[in-house]
Amino acid sequence: MGWKSYQKLIHQWRILRGDNVMIIRGKDRGETGVVKRVVRSQNRVIVEGKNLVKKHIKQGQGHEGGIFTVEAPLHVSNVQVVDPVTGKPTKVGIRYLEDGSKVRVSRGIGASGSIIPRPEILKIRTTPRPTVAGPKDTPMEVVMERTYDSKTGKGMPDL
Repeated sequence: MGWKSYQKLIHQWRILRGDNVMIIRGKDRGETGVVKRVVRSQNRVIVEGKNLVKKHIKQGQGHEGGIFTVEAPLHVSNVQVVDPVTGKPTKVGIRYLEDGSKVRVSRGIGASGSIIPRPEILKIRTTPRPTVAGPKDTPMEVVMERTYDSKTGKGMPDL
């Protein structure tokens, strides 16, 4: 990727996987759907059941060929997050609550200013965290062992 195409990438993403979005341009304009996948390297999103195209797939070992209907990616500028209160497409802003937590809020003309909740699908881990220490894990007593003392200089290498 060249520097020109890198400059065109969105670095502060407001649309997340699992968001309820409305398509504002294209053949499915006005329809709502859930974001299935976010392709950050191309500034595109795939919405479930929207922007369907016919794809010709050649037969190969282990799969049959034919004409299949698949969801094509949409550019991120052609979709907007749906306001949870009004049900209309809205821009997304960032606010910090009193406790310091960061939340997304709806903003723009006619927006309610309500908090847009983080999608539940993002809270589910694809691979669960291991609960039992494996053979390559460092034991906890070795991790918690104090190897350096700033007052006495113990643990500093001799240079």
